[in-house]
Amino acid sequence: MAKNILVTGGAGFIGSNFIYYMQKKHPDYRIVCLDALTYAGNLYTLDNARNGNFRFVLGDITDREAVFSLFEEEKFDAVVNFAAESHVDRSIETPEVFLKTNILGTQVLLDACGKYSVARFHQVSTDEVYGDLPLDRPDLFFTEDTPIHTSSPYSASKASADLLVMAYHRTFGTPVTISRCSNNYGPFQFPEKLIPLMIAKALDDQPLPVYGEGLNVRDWLYVDDHCKAIDMILENGRIGEVYNIGGHNERANIDVVKTILKAVGKGEELITFVKDRPGHDMRYAIDPEKIKNELGWYPETAFEDGIIRTINWYLDNKDWWQKILSGEYKEYRRFEQ
Repeated sequence: MAKNILVTGGAGFIGSNFIYYMQKKHPDYRIVCLDALTYAGNLYTLDNARNGNFRFVLGDITDREAVFSLFEEEKFDAVVNFAAESHVDRSIETPEVFLKTNILGTQVLLDACGKYSVARFHQVSTDEVYGDLPLDRPDLFFTEDTPIHTSSPYSASKASADLLVMAYHRTFGTPVTISRCSNNYGPFQFPEKLIPLMIAKALDDQPLPVYGEGLNVRDWLYVDDHCKAIDMILENGRIGEVYNIGGHNERANIDVVKTILKAVGKGEELITFVKDRPGHDMRYAIDPEKIKNELGWYPETAFEDGIIRTINWYLDNKDWWQKILSGEYKEYRRFEQ
């Protein structure tokens, strides 16, 4: 049976990839994208998503009246909430923006789901809610039972939203699921994030700023693998459960940067070490056994393959990210209500 799905934050990185994944996997589904088009929202990203089963709506998830009106009109079967302020550095500068969008916006969506009897609310969260792991304990991994221990206003806001989601499930019976993913990479990632930032700067022979000594380790997850996991959770995930989604692709930041430089034919002399971020987590690593055992999901993309695929995409789509660097993308506001 065809479904009508609301994807919030769909003009961003993971949300847009999810829309394209779902359009390919489930062409009969109707997908509505609600996005406020803040600095990281880019309508150019959705140019190829427009068809008879797709609708873009300009709006903020914290706008209760607008959100409820959209739910009333569309009668959604499911909601996938990608909408979030997500850059740690920005959260240190302006925490209040993150608290409003990531917590209060989630509350508005949960209230709308309750009023309009939405069959599933899925919260896209992050492994950052668990804090970090020591570099000298490679045997340790985050599981769904790992206590929440946040390090930044960003991760605190996401953890708060997760707790709110589970509270709505327990108090109101809201049918919810949560996924917590490791660092995503792939097409359409805003060029303030590590991989696209380093690609852009390397191609322009600019210094590549690396925090500290670049020893911070992240578990890298190719974005299509993440999208597949969310689809599987929507289809068969157990209500009220959290699922960790990890790539089993741990790499130190400095090694990622060196891989990019080698791939684009640039020298390591471009690397510039800068003062570390306050409260910078050292290592993230997810144990995805639960989703593997319950739903049969596993990461299909090795980092060695995914990073080359990603670099090639940025090389082939310079026009997309150059419009962001120039600011031109902010003026592109073509959409259909």
